[in-house]
Amino acid sequence: MSKIIASAAIRGAQEIVKRVDQKVKDAIEKYGADKEIAYPNTAYYLPIIYGNLGIKVEKLGDMPQIMEKCKELVPEVPAEELWIPYLGPTLDAGMATLFAYDIEEALKYVDPDACPYLPGGTEYVDPESDNIWLGAADDVIMRKRGVEFVDGSAPGFAAIVGAAPDNETAVKIAKELQEKYLYVFMAADHNGKNMAEQLKEEGVQLGWDTRLVPFGKDVSAAIHALGFATRAAMSFGGAKPGDYKKVLRYNKNRIFAFVIALGTVTDEWYAAAAGAINYGFPTIADTPIPEILPTGICTYEHVVSNIPHDQIVSKAIEVRGLKIVIKKVDVPVSYGPAFEGERIKKDQMRLELGGPKSTGFEFCEMREMDEVEDGKIEVVGKEIDELEEGGLTPIAIWLEVAGRKFQKDFEPIIERQFHHMLNEAEGVLHIGQRDILWMRISKKAFDAGFKLRHLGQILHDKLHQDFGAIIDKLQCTIYTDIDKIKEKLEYAKKVWHERDTRLAGMVDEEVDTYYSCTLCQSFAPSHVCVITPERPGLCGAYNMLDCKASYEINPTGPNQPIPKGDVVDEVKGRWKNTDEFIYTHSGQAIEYASAYSIMDNPMTSCGCFEAIAAFLPMCNGIMVVDRDYTGDTPCGMRFSTLAGTVGGGLQTPGFVGISKMFVGSKKFISAEGGILRLAWMPKALKEFLADAIKKRGEEEGVADLYDKIATEEDCTTEEELYEFLEKVGHPCLTMDPMM
Repeated sequence: MSKIIASAAIRGAQEIVKRVDQKVKDAIEKYGADKEIAYPNTAYYLPIIYGNLGIKVEKLGDMPQIMEKCKELVPEVPAEELWIPYLGPTLDAGMATLFAYDIEEALKYVDPDACPYLPGGTEYVDPESDNIWLGAADDVIMRKRGVEFVDGSAPGFAAIVGAAPDNETAVKIAKELQEKYLYVFMAADHNGKNMAEQLKEEGVQLGWDTRLVPFGKDVSAAIHALGFATRAAMSFGGAKPGDYKKVLRYNKNRIFAFVIALGTVTDEWYAAAAGAINYGFPTIADTPIPEILPTGICTYEHVVSNIPHDQIVSKAIEVRGLKIVIKKVDVPVSYGPAFEGERIKKDQMRLELGGPKSTGFEFCEMREMDEVEDGKIEVVGKEIDELEEGGLTPIAIWLEVAGRKFQKDFEPIIERQFHHMLNEAEGVLHIGQRDILWMRISKKAFDAGFKLRHLGQILHDKLHQDFGAIIDKLQCTIYTDIDKIKEKLEYAKKVWHERDTRLAGMVDEEVDTYYSCTLCQSFAPSHVCVITPERPGLCGAYNMLDCKASYEINPTGPNQPIPKGDVVDEVKGRWKNTDEFIYTHSGQAIEYASAYSIMDNPMTSCGCFEAIAAFLPMCNGIMVVDRDYTGDTPCGMRFSTLAGTVGGGLQTPGFVGISKMFVGSKKFISAEGGILRLAWMPKALKEFLADAIKKRGEEEGVADLYDKIATEEDCTTEEELYEFLEKVGHPCLTMDPMM
């Protein structure tokens, strides 16, 4: 290994530790040792420290012990003539840097008025704002985005420090990373400029939605990228706090990340790069710095330098050992998941389609093979260049598909793909589904040559790529003629009604086969979902028909049929074959799981759940909290803390991860009395599920159940909740004990 790199990394670590140590002393002197310290809304404390050392830093007085650990780790700078053939001292200096950075960044949150970051939980950067820095991601963001690392829609991330030589190069690098579905985490200045600032100057949208995340202007802000990765190891990978070997190994093997250094690499950058190497994340630089080419900690090389900007992304992907398959979509704009969160304001749009002030819908229907001409795309009505700029027009997207393996039950599944497929085109905004469709096309996309017919082209190309096993042919018609749209909409509404009636009539007892989902085992190895007609996947994204379609598409994939076999326990939801499947496919970690029970070996949870149901012993009932609610709950834990208890493939009696819509199912914790146990939930979630709750209450003989369920506006402790339930006469107080 180069003695230059070792010396630089160690020198950098020494300066960092010295600087942060003084900041800790100053903070304690100013605020006192008992002053609480935390990143906003996270159950992982300071995640690098918590994940690798197992130490909870909760107040300023907890920091000096960490600084002493940093001082122990940092070695002396090697003698000039000494050549070090191994990475040990450099890696130690790197870990000391990471611990110190974790503290340095946390100190920025001590005084909220002086904090340089946007409020915790901010995902979208307002292009009109001077402040673009997001700082640490809270647990809501981490779990929401973590799902994308689970399902493969985000294969990894690039941590970029510094700035490109010019704005044009910065945009090209960012767009290339976006098109390869990667997240881009940005921190550190070079010559007073950060890449995120370069992108903002060019009008590029920043934020978690577009996968261009500006953490902070200081190099220490790069710690939030590694903090994200550390939390993923604990949340999804089952790593326990303090098990640094598992945390680091998990990241090397499962979080495909790398560092791109743009500009002069300082001693401090060397120290940070040494820390990243511990995680298996290599550094690729655009300047001629010393390299570390032998393999060892990282999959391949550790430090590669002097890479031209037009090759730096592909080189980084190669060095990290990341395999990305990009299937082209024949449209004149960039295409990829990074553009799905793009916003198009009125002054940016060329055309608005559908929405609350017009008519818009989308529809998919199965046809016979000889009735479909593959690749045929028509626009009936005016094309975009014939419509008034900035105007509003109705729209209908009418898709006809045919395939030897295609079934009528697959129609809504294909229809559900329109949203993300169309949104992934740069300059296209798609909101809603069925007959609440609302779209915008940007001026930038129009100037690049995008037309309405390209909406059909996207669906043609992507559906053939993703659903080729069941779709042989498809054609698409885009309607902007209002008379035709009204005519087609009447037909579509009849079909939707028939579908809803058919799906609503499916019950668990009337089918012989359920389906598994092991998609999240890449993050939670022991987790197995069993999906039934009345129990959707806990992520909310998969119901049984989705799994059935997935199996048709990929017979060896994560969704496998499970003939349920003999009943083991009808009340709790156990069958012989599901028990055996769970035991085998959890690596024999889970003996069995009960589909309908929260108390007896409930279903495991990976971390992708939309909500969590939790037992409230004093109230003899349960609460349900979703990931969008960040406040206090009657069980004494916020969602982020609960998620750490339930996720990672764990099976925790009294707690279970669920989808929101499962609350309205007759099988929702039916072993313990079902929805009549529901005592508390956040107001927003309660309103979202209002119709389902009211319907189930009436079916259970408690017509006013909805009004008897408390929210955070009524109480946030179990004692207060008990008083509320007594006052309203909630049925859970008179039901049999849950324990």
